[in-house]
Amino acid sequence: MTSIDFYFNADDRLGVACRLAGKALQQRKRVLIYAPQHELAEKIDRMLWTAKAVSFIPHCYAHDPLAASTPVLIAAGEIAASPETACEVLLNLSADYPPFFERHARLLEIVAQDEAQVLAGRARFKFYRDRGYPIRNHDLLAAEARG
Repeated sequence: MTSIDFYFNADDRLGVACRLAGKALQQRKRVLIYAPQHELAEKIDRMLWTAKAVSFIPHCYAHDPLAASTPVLIAAGEIAASPETACEVLLNLSADYPPFFERHARLLEIVAQDEAQVLAGRARFKFYRDRGYPIRNHDLLAAEARG
């Protein structure tokens, strides 16, 4: 069963996504970043080139010829749901739950502090909880305050 981690109170949702992708990479986990909007996919792609946590996070789009040998993939739509994009970790940047999330051992959900993000995050949380998925919560604001 997929384990789910919610990271909430994110002040910079895509910055948190880059840090989480970098951390998974350090743990030698393969990551699929689900970014359903083209602009969002382009933005996370640019940010991964300059992420400070690990200097550079090797990544490409899931349809790229190098995808099979790249540890972090960015995808949306049908390609995200295909068997070729099977990764241990799925990082969801959609407002909705990814319909194919169960193929992954772990799902990471990042919820920003704005009202629309909070409401969408609550709906996803309820969806997973109502289906019995194990969920861990991480308050990024409290973690930042602790140092």
